[in-house]
Amino acid sequence: MQEPLERHILLRLSWLWVLLAGIGAYLLLLRTLVVTQNPNFLPSLILFGSMVVPATVLTFATTGGRRRIRVNAGTVAFTAIAGGILGTAAAGTLEYDTLRALDMLPMIMVALIEEMSKIVVPTAVFLINRRLRWPGAAVLGVASGTGFATLETMGYGFTALLSGGLAALDDTLLLRALLAPAGHVAWTGLAMAAIGRIRGTEHRGRAIFVAIGVFVAVVILHAVWDASSSLIIRIVVALLSFGALMLTLVAARRAEGRSYAG
Repeated sequence: MQEPLERHILLRLSWLWVLLAGIGAYLLLLRTLVVTQNPNFLPSLILFGSMVVPATVLTFATTGGRRRIRVNAGTVAFTAIAGGILGTAAAGTLEYDTLRALDMLPMIMVALIEEMSKIVVPTAVFLINRRLRWPGAAVLGVASGTGFATLETMGYGFTALLSGGLAALDDTLLLRALLAPAGHVAWTGLAMAAIGRIRGTEHRGRAIFVAIGVFVAVVILHAVWDASSSLIIRIVVALLSFGALMLTLVAARRAEGRSYAG
């Protein structure tokens, strides 16, 4: 029994290994770039700086509890990649078209467009895969948010590099890495968890109403975050978003445990 127990503990802590390995790789790349002054290391630096923390949260969502949430690794990877690419492309296009049409882009429109763009791929995957239940939908949401946050941070990092150099790039990557779990990752995870609850319930009308309510709340949190310049308000939004995601993942693992027992 000792060996399976050790493997189980290592699996539950896999998010920690992802975080430590990612930070180590980033610091190694940064040191190499500074020492050699070779710009070939910049793409790798931006990639690792953008993806380490979102990938850590995604790993925690899938393996961080006593019960794994059963979603195929390939499905999670596909959702992260496709959700990130299609989400950022769709959001960028719709935001540009809205700006041209209205000559302005209210923060509530930015939040609505981005949140809608991020749930397209995970919702499609969830609908196609009939075996997935709402805990799996939550993981798919976290995966799509991870892809979106990673690509968006890469864009911001590249812009910071062009305007302020390596120091600005490092500051941007650090700040956005700290904020990612309470931003896109949490919001899309919450929205998809609510959408996933519609499947398999006898009270479908109520579940649809709750899903709409959660999505509206997520859009409001996103808009308040973007529009506010107050540190206190942003901290409150971050705590609400990340706390809600953690509670949702706890409930998802309990539901998955009952499924295992069944």
